[in-house]
Amino acid sequence: MQRAVIIDDERLARNELKKLLLDFPEIEVIGEAANAAEGLEKIENLSPDLIFLDIQMPGKTGFDMLTELEKAPHVIFTTAYDEYALKAFEVNALDYLMKPVEPKRLADALQKLQQADEKEMAATMAGINRGMLTEADQVFVKDGERCWFVKLGEVRLFESVGNYAKVFFGTNKPLILKSLNALEERLDEKVFFRANRKHIVNLRMIEKIEPYFNGGLLLELHGGEKIEVSRRQAVKFKEMMSL
Repeated sequence: MQRAVIIDDERLARNELKKLLLDFPEIEVIGEAANAAEGLEKIENLSPDLIFLDIQMPGKTGFDMLTELEKAPHVIFTTAYDEYALKAFEVNALDYLMKPVEPKRLADALQKLQQADEKEMAATMAGINRGMLTEADQVFVKDGERCWFVKLGEVRLFESVGNYAKVFFGTNKPLILKSLNALEERLDEKVFFRANRKHIVNLRMIEKIEPYFNGGLLLELHGGEKIEVSRRQAVKFKEMMSL
């Protein structure tokens, strides 16, 4: 699922694009804006994966808006003017759609989005194989037909399932083909803690800490999971957390 924001000063154009996107269930429109200022606010608050961006709008142009973003999502321009196409691709836009947007051209643009995501996935997996992962890094998770790019900071728990690991984020618990030991070698130990043989927890996702049997601890995470910290690991945990 790709989360999208539509930024266009014409309400009819926004509505028409939303209707066209109903044929693409992999795209979820999570917000819209009528100018660059509103667009910046939506992007900051919603962190979309994709924006459909008009160029000529009251106040700042779409290009002006992009210069104010520290990190831009994927961009597909939607405009009534063809003279900005070259500049659009200079700012690494995925595509440049002329209004009124044609369904076939929209489908082509979204195909480019999928290809871009596949390249990012490859880069991400290469990063996993190269060195340590930080909270800001994304991992690609696939469960049957469902796929996600998940920021590690949003993962609250990894659980060992043989040579796989179950990844807990939001209400999802898909599997990835990585052992817990392999993950532990790559994860930032200041954020992710090996609680026991089967679990690695995100320290920032801990809601409650309680004493447990034989000198161990019991951690309750924001998602409601209760994870036992072994006695040996409890000593290390207390030192880290200054308990």
